[in-house]
Amino acid sequence: MSTIPEMFGTMVFNDTVMRQRLPKETYKALKKTIDEGKELDLGLANVVANAMKDWACEKGATHYTHWFQSLNGTTSEKHDSFINPTSDGGVIMEFSGKELIKGESDASSFPSGGLRATCEARGYTAWDPTSPAFIKDDVLCIPTAFCSYTGEALDKKTPLLRSMSAISEQARRILHLFGKDIPQVSTTVGAEQEYFLIDKNDYARRLDLMLTGRTLFGCPPAKGQELDEHYFGTLRTRVSAYMKDLDDELWKLGILAKTKHNEAAPAQHELAPIFTTTNIAVDTNLLTMEMMKKVAERHDLVCLLHEKPFAGVSGSGKHNNWSVSAPGVNLLDPGKTPADNLQFLVFLTAVIKAVDEYQDLLRVSVASAGNDHRLGANEAPPATISMFLGDEMDAIIDALADDVEYTSPEKVSMDLGVAVLPKFTKDNTDRNRTSPFAFTGNKFEFRMPGSSMNVSDANIVLNTAVAKILKEFADELETAEDFSTAAMKLIKRTLKEHKHIIFNGNGYSDEWMEEAGRRGIHNLRSTVDALPAMLHEKNVALFEEFGVLSPVEMHARYEVMLESYAKVVNIEALTMLQMANQELMPAISAYTTHVAEAAAAKKAVSAALSIKAETKLLTALSEHADRMSDSIDLLAEAREAAAGAGDALSVAKAYRDRVIPAMEALRAAADAAEQICGEKYWPLPNYSRMLWYMD
Repeated sequence: MSTIPEMFGTMVFNDTVMRQRLPKETYKALKKTIDEGKELDLGLANVVANAMKDWACEKGATHYTHWFQSLNGTTSEKHDSFINPTSDGGVIMEFSGKELIKGESDASSFPSGGLRATCEARGYTAWDPTSPAFIKDDVLCIPTAFCSYTGEALDKKTPLLRSMSAISEQARRILHLFGKDIPQVSTTVGAEQEYFLIDKNDYARRLDLMLTGRTLFGCPPAKGQELDEHYFGTLRTRVSAYMKDLDDELWKLGILAKTKHNEAAPAQHELAPIFTTTNIAVDTNLLTMEMMKKVAERHDLVCLLHEKPFAGVSGSGKHNNWSVSAPGVNLLDPGKTPADNLQFLVFLTAVIKAVDEYQDLLRVSVASAGNDHRLGANEAPPATISMFLGDEMDAIIDALADDVEYTSPEKVSMDLGVAVLPKFTKDNTDRNRTSPFAFTGNKFEFRMPGSSMNVSDANIVLNTAVAKILKEFADELETAEDFSTAAMKLIKRTLKEHKHIIFNGNGYSDEWMEEAGRRGIHNLRSTVDALPAMLHEKNVALFEEFGVLSPVEMHARYEVMLESYAKVVNIEALTMLQMANQELMPAISAYTTHVAEAAAAKKAVSAALSIKAETKLLTALSEHADRMSDSIDLLAEAREAAAGAGDALSVAKAYRDRVIPAMEALRAAADAAEQICGEKYWPLPNYSRMLWYMD
């Protein structure tokens, strides 16, 4: 068996493979494209394509695909074989530079928000050489951008790459003022992925899980997560085998899977990678989610990536660990004396201002019907944006904003009272798990993205917003007579104006919601509340200024997200109606008949026998059935009314305000019936069995 270093990246056309297989000049030209954004001409592309094809075929690949991220949030692929006919009736394996650089895909069925007309259904894919190609299921997968026939971005990769260019350019301007000429600045991301694993047989019996990814019915289990025994607990044998298998598959694909453990809820787990360049981090996270599902099938498990698959226990998020790096240096690393680190303070201040001024866009970037069930639910950050910096950073910010002398707090030594145990210094960062945006030593952890999400959206906003503030800083400081003095004045002024976004208390408390309102911080509770911010003038102008998204592209994404929200809730409502009518109501009826027959049988034996228990049970079952029947009617009416409510925003509001409450009422009635219905009559696996399955 090969070692992990020998296994790692064996299915990736990475730098090592390129060095081995490409002519020296071709390799240098390709590296310039990747590292400096230089163009790669068709002649060089032909050489790269041929080497890529030979390598892939040696690995067993027969097809290639342009692997792209459409606006539906997932990845898409169309497979073409390498075969080309020969004059003697045979075939040869060929792959040209033209095929590598550009592909064509029918864009007619992808979400576009009006960006394409029916007569312009064709879309184009364009090779992204900054993200390495890889082999999956005997197919060479080439990461690509995806655009419409008229050139607008129809994907999430294109604006992400644009945002990375924007922040690189503005960060380089700032670094130049410090006497550093850097060819490129990159943002980096490590996306921690939470997920649930359940038994495949239970999944197959739950229409709601199959169609929507979450349980639309289900009363709370007798035992949930209240004992906190699952968190970091011993892995089940079956889960451990799955995780080992998953690690192997990810390592082959060059994915830096690092940490794995049980999460807070029963059957919930987490995988955390080592950070890498944002574009690659996004691609590998999408690939990780795909592998999680595929590997689960081998173990007769199903991987659930919905933000809230089970009511009453913790939902799943995807913590986005974001930083800014130049070659050899993390620009958000405070160093040993952060109060004296002017470069760090400039970048930290820029992030604080960016988060404050574009908090609404950050909320939009994590908005979805699924994530609405998770945010603010006492296991995830609230829907209100705030920042946590830790005691030391907070003291520095206060001193600068108030223009008073900063006194460094003494480091607290942790002595556990046992001689053989090491003493260590207390870390004053990342102690507030309720913060949506927390400084964690040398990066910011944005905790709001949902587990199923493509984190391109969050990073597009972060990159572009920070680029905007860095540009403002550079415009002001480039004309200063004394750079250091001017920079410190700018930092103090900016922090005084924007420190209200910093909050170190309990983000779940009602008091914070009231205080946030007084501070002018947005409280956009739902996706429908958040999405209109996309069209606010300042937000449209932000993306247009840096060429990240045009006003047309921005509006298209607004329409796509509204439509997606309504479609998701509509599917959930239809699924509930089908399950209630075809499975749950007949189950209650069958059990009611069974109880009634049992009561009648007792009376037939002797009129003196009591049927008090049966009568109470029959009464309760009848009441729950009536509540369900009424709720079914109300939900059907609400869904029909919402579908015809008018424009996209009105439809989304109707689904939120009418359909979701009707769904909650139906669920409450059904869950009450489940608690008293005989288990062999109830058609759905219950929470206890799904969450606490045995190895």
